Amino acid sequence: MSGWAWGITIGLVVVLLAVDFLVAARRPHVVSMGEATFWSVLYVGIALAFGAVLWALAGPQAGTEYIAGWVVEKSLSVDNLFVFVIIMTHFAVPGEYQQKVLLFGIAAALVMRVVFIVIGAAAISLFSWTFVVFGLFLIYTAVQLVRHRDEEPQVDDNTLLVYARRVLPATSDFHGGRLLARDEEGRRVVTPLLFVFVAIGSTDLLFALDSIPAVFGITSDPFIVFAANAFALLGLRALYFLIQGLLRKLVYLAIGLALILGFIGVKLILAFLHQDVSPSIPHVPTPLSLAVILLILVVTTVASLIRSKRHPEERAHAVAVRGHHRERAHREAPQARRRGPG
Repeated sequence: MSGWAWGITIGLVVVLLAVDFLVAARRPHVVSMGEATFWSVLYVGIALAFGAVLWALAGPQAGTEYIAGWVVEKSLSVDNLFVFVIIMTHFAVPGEYQQKVLLFGIAAALVMRVVFIVIGAAAISLFSWTFVVFGLFLIYTAVQLVRHRDEEPQVDDNTLLVYARRVLPATSDFHGGRLLARDEEGRRVVTPLLFVFVAIGSTDLLFALDSIPAVFGITSDPFIVFAANAFALLGLRALYFLIQGLLRKLVYLAIGLALILGFIGVKLILAFLHQDVSPSIPHVPTPLSLAVILLILVVTTVASLIRSKRHPEERAHAVAVRGHHRERAHREAPQARRRGPG
């Protein structure tokens, strides 16, 4: 893609992110359902309009790859929202400060994805077998999602958060949403909001590890990978408040995401075999990929809502961190039991 396309797209993303920051920072408040709906519809419309322009200027192939990548990233971002809910509940973040937390999470996720896009694009251009590595990683991720679908990520197991809590003097007061404040003795301390930022930023790193290989399974064009990620992340602030109550009803989300990641993992491996081993080995065309992904999302959502209606006591769990924290907890639990109290 040409330099002017990159420039316009990056400029548009920066402007939209700045608008989001201005809206949230102008007047800290609890977002209403009407406001969340307006901004969610607006950002989805912008993302689809970008896809239409790309389709018209670069052709159906580029347009289809962008839409498929955007759908994948948007579905994975729903699990981002799960973890954001858990972190903000864990730290009891007041409603009027949640927008600031969400915007930081979105900005951090976007920066990390740019880094991984550059690394992934360079790896693919140098080593064709990168597709196999990405594919196997996504299949492994899919297995982990299913294995740990009924478990919550443990916020307190976050290594960076544990270190920050140990070395930084802190207060339990949010001090009007500031990150730094002074305590009663005049000492400079950090507020709980800084620890929330640390938890979300480090979690964003884990999400980027499977998000980028997933979209590279749709397209190898770095421009489309970036655009799909950027427009999927923009609008998460509003989407969080719009579907916050719905999240826990998506009881089959883990299985749906696992199927999508597993499907893309197989697609990546087939793409390598088709290109580097034998053209007779079938590859999965992008329109078929888009159809399969949409079908999985629709079936997962409908089945989840039906299940939740029949069994309202069941709740979905955040799973996209691939069980790293949970497995650590499993390993440490037996040791703790052996040591006994104290």
